[in-house]
Amino acid sequence: MANLNIEQTRNQARALLDSRIESVTALVRSRQRITELRDQLVAAERDDKRAYVQATRDGWSADELKKLGLEPAAVKRRRSAKRSTGPEQGTGQDAASSVDDQ
Repeated sequence: MANLNIEQTRNQARALLDSRIESVTALVRSRQRITELRDQLVAAERDDKRAYVQATRDGWSADELKKLGLEPAAVKRRRSAKRSTGPEQGTGQDAASSVDDQ
């Protein structure tokens, strides 16, 4: 059996763990950036919608804005959970579909 050095083995194990920690830290940073960018996109879309509404209040018609290449932004519609009236009610399918929709 080989002569093992406890300190050397511990150092090697720490190095392996450190590299694993670094990769998961990078993943967390990436996810945080995605969240920040999504928040910024939501704010920008809200500002765009307000600006479009203001332009129409200022007398621009939708057709005029469209001719200028300023069509209204695509509106994301939130899906509401479908209400079941049949015998499937209470089976948990509604809860699962509403989670999938979000």
